[in-house]
Amino acid sequence: MSDEGLRLAREKMAAAGVAPVAIDVFEHYYRQLEAGATGLIREDTIAPLLDPPRLDAVEVSDDEARAALAQTVVVKLNGGLGTSMGMHAAKSLLPVRDGRTFLDLIVGQVRAARERWGARLPLVLMDSFRTRDDTLAALSSYPDLVVDGLPLDFLQSQEPKLRADDLTPVTWPADPTLEWCPPGHGDIYPSLLSSGVLDALLDQGFRYACSSNADNLGAAPDARIAGWFAASGAPYAAELCRRTAADRKGGHLAIRKADGRLILRDTAQTAPDEMDYFTDTEHHPYFHTNNLWFDLRVLRDALAERGGVLGLPLIRNEKHVDPSDKASPAVIQLECALGAAIEVFEGATAIVVPRGRFLPVKTTNDLLLLRSDAYTLHDDDTLELAVAEAPLVELDPAHFQTIAAFDAHFPAGAPSLRDATHLRVVGDVTFGAGVSVHGDVTVAPDGATGAVADGTRLGPGDQRGTQPEV
Repeated sequence: MSDEGLRLAREKMAAAGVAPVAIDVFEHYYRQLEAGATGLIREDTIAPLLDPPRLDAVEVSDDEARAALAQTVVVKLNGGLGTSMGMHAAKSLLPVRDGRTFLDLIVGQVRAARERWGARLPLVLMDSFRTRDDTLAALSSYPDLVVDGLPLDFLQSQEPKLRADDLTPVTWPADPTLEWCPPGHGDIYPSLLSSGVLDALLDQGFRYACSSNADNLGAAPDARIAGWFAASGAPYAAELCRRTAADRKGGHLAIRKADGRLILRDTAQTAPDEMDYFTDTEHHPYFHTNNLWFDLRVLRDALAERGGVLGLPLIRNEKHVDPSDKASPAVIQLECALGAAIEVFEGATAIVVPRGRFLPVKTTNDLLLLRSDAYTLHDDDTLELAVAEAPLVELDPAHFQTIAAFDAHFPAGAPSLRDATHLRVVGDVTFGAGVSVHGDVTVAPDGATGAVADGTRLGPGDQRGTQPEV
């Protein structure tokens, strides 16, 4: 059925107006899937990356930084809906600090960099068909953001989910939008080409792109890194951070033994029996932040040479057509990772950056930290850790997983976490105003629900602030 499945998928994509280049990319991965490709990267085929360059050892003059940033565009990956937190709109529209959203702060960071360095510095978002309308509506309040007539976004492609039993496009009349999925962040490269944005940027004199996830407010425009990248002559570079126990599941770079090239390995590309290697923070000491830099000219040449298909490694993602209904048909989504392009470009490199450039919000635990006084929001809309080490937050997912539930349990805002090392909340607990956490604290009500009273100081082993609700 695979040939028939591919034919039906191509027809479905064409009918939906998907770009021909994106359809060719889909066919590339479909053929890999039907041939039995798993996308796994075995440990014995790679060597750990142990000594990459470090930004703190690099010297970049202000003139070099300014010249490089003048040729740089900021690309933010904005296709996510935050469904794991119960959201149904662009995750970047979630308020983070003082009622301002990820998108508001991103715009503020770009504006501040423009002012400081005198750079045009376009901001271009890769939206999905689910995030585009809301995002562009939000950006309409920033009329000064447009640069040289360049678009504010381009659209990520979409592809059909495939039935796991016969690889034909799934149908789901209850919600036809669930028949489609994005092809992973690796779609940025063919979508830049097919949208015309890549050529438009080059025509306007831009040479470099720095890309990152919209939910990572640490990845602000950085002229020093831009200067390093331009001086390196590398076609592509990834930002890395030193791994800690909290980063054991994050993707990492490694050196492929067959040809000595850097490659990216994610969790989904690791065999279950080799997860011990993957999660060993000493064996693979650096994780991949998904903050990337690439040369637009080199990218255009590579896409032209390969017919728009870079050939990034396949990621086979098995799900249900309706993620909320485990009884719905099992499907396979064909994906590829943005960072996997590092293996395509000869001479690609990586650099270790400060941990502050990696502040993703994947859960409400992360959101509580950023909303708290453990982080300082500066005038340039960058966030900086205000303490020596970020406290660990563990909120009971049964009561805090969704944004609606999270906000209901913190109606007066985040407690003070500046003096906390670990906050663990077990059960249905609502926090009052002016609560402060000190040291290692577990909050667990005696009853089914509880409340931490206004002004409570919670210290190690101190549960007196938690009272059953009436």
